[in-house]
Amino acid sequence: MRMGLIFIRTAIIYITLLLIMRLMGKRQIGEMQPFELVVTLLISELACIPMADTSIPLLYGIVSILTIYLLHQIVCLIDLYCPPLKYVVSGKPSVVLNKDGIDEYQLRKNSLDVSDLMESLRTAGYFSLSAVEYALYEANGAFSALPKAGYEEEQTSLPLLVADEGKYNAKNIALTGMPPSFFADILKKQGIKNVKKVLAMTVDGTGKVFLQEKGKKRKIFTVPLPEGKRW
Repeated sequence: MRMGLIFIRTAIIYITLLLIMRLMGKRQIGEMQPFELVVTLLISELACIPMADTSIPLLYGIVSILTIYLLHQIVCLIDLYCPPLKYVVSGKPSVVLNKDGIDEYQLRKNSLDVSDLMESLRTAGYFSLSAVEYALYEANGAFSALPKAGYEEEQTSLPLLVADEGKYNAKNIALTGMPPSFFADILKKQGIKNVKKVLAMTVDGTGKVFLQEKGKKRKIFTVPLPEGKRW
């Protein structure tokens, strides 16, 4: 008897959820805004309680789910017709890479660092920071990038992040087969005496360097590599 009751209650909750998710539209099952993710998590939690606990009236669960749906529709109207509040509810895109280089403030604002940015670039098919004019994180967390014309020419060798956030990356330096002093010399020639001032420095197998000091614009130049050093 109890098993049959749980089966019926679960079926009713399932049908209710199916209808509610359908009413919420296609975006709810695609790239979600932050408030939509909250709604989805709340609905799943509210649905589980009356399904598992038969002492709770089924109506309580249905009313709770319908209330969340109503609030969701109100927030959607705000999202559509009230731009100032839309940014509060959904956030706005963050341009983390532009023609001047990496925007450190935007990275920090989104709890990201340079290695996160490079990972996102690689996922999008761009392996070099210098191959992209602009890169941004959308309000829903998706990553978008605008490549330079002929960006393929910028990707003849894999750039390695040898220094970021004021520290050398020992693992990547080891992959180059060169000592840290080689990269320290590059910094000195650019007027940088301490790696702590470096926001990001990448070097590829052709000797192409992307260098950006904290609070300054990027520099892109080429240095000669020791004989036989190429990756």
